[in-house]
Amino acid sequence: MAAYTLPEGFTEFDMFSFGTALLVGGLLGFFLNAISIASFLAVKEMRTPSNFFVFNLALADISLNINGLTAAYASYLRYWPFGQDGCGFHGFQGMISVLASISFMAAIAWDRYHQYCTRQKLFWSTTVTMSSIIWILSIFWAAVPLMGWGVYDFEPMRTCCTLDYTRGDRDYITYMLTLVLLYLMFPAATMLSCYNATYKHFKKVHHHRFNTSLPLRVMLMCWGPYVLMCSYACFDNVKFVSPKLRMVLPVIAKTNPIFNALLYSFGNEFYRGGVWHFLTGQKIVEPDLKKSK
Repeated sequence: MAAYTLPEGFTEFDMFSFGTALLVGGLLGFFLNAISIASFLAVKEMRTPSNFFVFNLALADISLNINGLTAAYASYLRYWPFGQDGCGFHGFQGMISVLASISFMAAIAWDRYHQYCTRQKLFWSTTVTMSSIIWILSIFWAAVPLMGWGVYDFEPMRTCCTLDYTRGDRDYITYMLTLVLLYLMFPAATMLSCYNATYKHFKKVHHHRFNTSLPLRVMLMCWGPYVLMCSYACFDNVKFVSPKLRMVLPVIAKTNPIFNALLYSFGNEFYRGGVWHFLTGQKIVEPDLKKSK
């Protein structure tokens, strides 16, 4: 006899399918970001101020991968085995990862603008200060629901935890709208302005180093639908949306670390050489920015 009760709206196959999706996405993202982190630590030539932003992005993303793998484990069990306190910690840890990841994407866009357009050198003091601020603010805003402004609770499948968007009370509305402003609209505006300026520079010198529209598109593709649902919950009851759809959206969002690793580590001309060096032992060939003048 089963020692668990399936959540409303989900079958055994649903639990297995969502668990498998979380497992595959989590393992792939973990593997790619682990290579990115190990490359930065192992290859001395990679340890530059600009690459430090990419390294921190990989740290945030691998933390989100661990969050997803925990949910996958619980999905295969068909229940959450860590209790209510474990649920709160799971939501807190996941929120830190998300907020830090989005912030570092904006920081990388800002740095790329200066790399290619202004040629201003980035110093270690600036990078370390910005990275510290990003982590401190991410921890602060993720801790706020633990102090009563918003609540972490189970998602519909009850095998993972996040900000409870089904309450729709004043605390949730004010907290959620604050997060949307600070951690979606502001980073998206930063990325849009920086990458637009970078694209204009590439077009002027007839040398496109990378696809400047892709980073923002990927971020919005992954996080946009989920944030839209959470924002809609500020104005109307979101429970009319089927539980399965409400689970699909966070699963899609948790694929963002995979794309980030491909875009910012393996697709970054200043980072991928170090990854190649780490994997093969072959020396890095530094790109020459003068060619883009």
